Amino acid sequence: MITMANRELTSRQQELLDFIHGHRADHGRPPTRHEIADAFGYASVNAVTGHLKALAAKGAIELTPGAARGIRLPPTESSEDEGLPLVGRVAAGAPILAREHIEARYRVDPGLFHPRPDYLLRVRGESMIEAGIHDGDLLAVHRAPEAAVGQLVVARLGEEVTVKRLDRDDDGQPVLRAANPDYPDIPLTAADEAAIEGIGVGVLRTEP
Repeated sequence: MITMANRELTSRQQELLDFIHGHRADHGRPPTRHEIADAFGYASVNAVTGHLKALAAKGAIELTPGAARGIRLPPTESSEDEGLPLVGRVAAGAPILAREHIEARYRVDPGLFHPRPDYLLRVRGESMIEAGIHDGDLLAVHRAPEAAVGQLVVARLGEEVTVKRLDRDDDGQPVLRAANPDYPDIPLTAADEAAIEGIGVGVLRTEP
């Protein structure tokens, strides 16, 4: 047995925790309860749920009720070496990299992108489909407070976060343009409380 948050884990709990870490390292996300049950030969997920609750009580994991992949590994001193954080839906007004937004971590070769990405953002919607960015894709983002015309940006508009192309209108004013004719341009004015959060440096397709 080892010590976790000053509490001991049983050998079975440690095996389960090692499996969760290994699965996240290999697949970029924690396993589901069904995947754990299959790996350990449990007839149902009830036994898995009991072990997970025990691990959560000892501070080894965190559980999100009602989520298929509701297992989260708390951040550690070495978490930065475990891959880029994947950000899902961002709550209104909250920082993009707030802990509750991080779904998983992906091991991505930083040499694939330039400049080096700081996180992955799960794209929502089809506004950039003609740029080859689909709903559910992962956008590699380099954190930056400003961008050049023509760059793909992650922008905060009041309480929303969006992915668009930075451009200028006929009057020379900055606008965010979608890559889909069904979506209108978004003028960037002081009243919008707009801010550039980062620059898109690459896209990872999550489905074939």
